[in-house]
Amino acid sequence: MRCLIVDDNGSFISVARTFLEQDGLSIVGVARTTADALRCATTLRPDVILVDIFLGDESGLGLAARLHEPNGGPAVILISTHAEADVAELVAESGADGFLPKAELSADAVRSLVEKRPR
Repeated sequence: MRCLIVDDNGSFISVARTFLEQDGLSIVGVARTTADALRCATTLRPDVILVDIFLGDESGLGLAARLHEPNGGPAVILISTHAEADVAELVAESGADGFLPKAELSADAVRSLVEKRPR
């Protein structure tokens, strides 16, 4: 599974990339801004895009809405240090295919959300 990580925290990107690749995901790219994410999504054509809800001064929620393609595009999974209960309403309104707390991020959790997504 080809994955793009979108997060403004370089340390998190480095750790997540290593951890997810060791667990069998192929990280095809990383982006720190919405503009970079949109460009990477178009050129790299990942299967799944992990998007931090809070991208510094930008909104990961707005980015998720822009990346979401209802008919076969990449799965869009929002990630955050916040608990799911704290952001559930925002996630539901974003059009994202799911949410994972960063503390629970794993390749298996990503695969599970992608498999559950409506086709």
